[in-house]
Amino acid sequence: MSKKVVITGLGVISSIGNNVQENYNSLTSLRPGIGHIQNLDTVHKNIIPVSEVKLSDKDLGQMAGFDMNRPVTRTTLLGIIAAREAYLAAGLDKVAKLRTGFISATSVGGMGKTEMLYQRYLDPADKGDFMKFLETHDCGESTERIAEALGIKDFMTTISTACSSSANSIMLGARMIKAGMIDRVVAGGVDSLTVFTINGFNTLMILDKEHCRPFDDSRQGLNLGEGAGYIVIESEEAAKAGNRPILAEVGGYANTNDAYHQTASSPDGQGAFLAMKKALEVAGLTAEEIDYINVHGTGTPNNDLSEGTAMTRLFGNQVPKFSSTKSYTGHTLGACGGIEAVYSTLSIMNKTIFPNLNFKAKMKELDLAPETSLLSGVDIKSVLSNSFGFGGNNSALVFKKI
Repeated sequence: MSKKVVITGLGVISSIGNNVQENYNSLTSLRPGIGHIQNLDTVHKNIIPVSEVKLSDKDLGQMAGFDMNRPVTRTTLLGIIAAREAYLAAGLDKVAKLRTGFISATSVGGMGKTEMLYQRYLDPADKGDFMKFLETHDCGESTERIAEALGIKDFMTTISTACSSSANSIMLGARMIKAGMIDRVVAGGVDSLTVFTINGFNTLMILDKEHCRPFDDSRQGLNLGEGAGYIVIESEEAAKAGNRPILAEVGGYANTNDAYHQTASSPDGQGAFLAMKKALEVAGLTAEEIDYINVHGTGTPNNDLSEGTAMTRLFGNQVPKFSSTKSYTGHTLGACGGIEAVYSTLSIMNKTIFPNLNFKAKMKELDLAPETSLLSGVDIKSVLSNSFGFGGNNSALVFKKI
């Protein structure tokens, strides 16, 4: 259980770019992807801003090299594009002898297709299209299609723990590698925007009608987003033996559940506090050794205050530099932990801290302010990345410089 787990490949697609380089360029150019709804047919089209990938399903199909004559969801296509980028970046297409797993996270699954056909399903005389796409509805279906596209057969599973899903997929992969159960894993997650998701979050009254403002005193809610983020992780021994580039280390991880509420975070941030504290313990680090926190930072009044309270409990008056990249990508739900794992690794590799956009004033309750300017040339040895989900599913990952 003492072997290091290292990152050898990155892959991402989001509203700010269709690959890793495009995402990095947008992050460093302070260019968010939030805007009016384009791809969905909804009454909220010109009212609620979202953070969409700027491609149609047909365009995504071409990028993914997927046979569009087969039933396929937007979730699957986004996942194939990001997972394949990570897979190829790590050179896994040239290595066949190591045991390779695929752990994918999602909360939406194939709902984007089946929700459009629901009314037709209610008509006994018209079930053709619905039955055709019914098999794509389940969360695990996208995992199977992505693994099939990568040719991964040794191990495969799906994780769905709300917004901590991708972080948990990375944690599970790291633990399996440390336990010697597998040699390398493509881990992360994917979610696409759906009408159901927008309606659901709108019903909860936590969507902002403007661009989200994480940790700002005037914050009103989140902007939903879509995308996929995956990293390739493997034992240090396997990476060195294969002469693959080592980008960073997955040094620590933890998952907790404070079981406070179905959707709200606890006021004292207990679950978030415990997840961060345990992740630091697993990483063998003290609080003072964290250089940057990629916070969950959704922009909702409850979440940001709870997370800020947890950070103050853990770090005291020495809270590290922090920012929420959801001000760029929106909240990508089950994909956010994977996307932000990529961003955290990019921070280490490029000695860069990406700013928290739209911030103007501190919360009245806490003396905390995120970074609002792009910081370059920062020697970042360790990054804490938070992903906190509905139902009290709180996860934290620690990425370390090698």
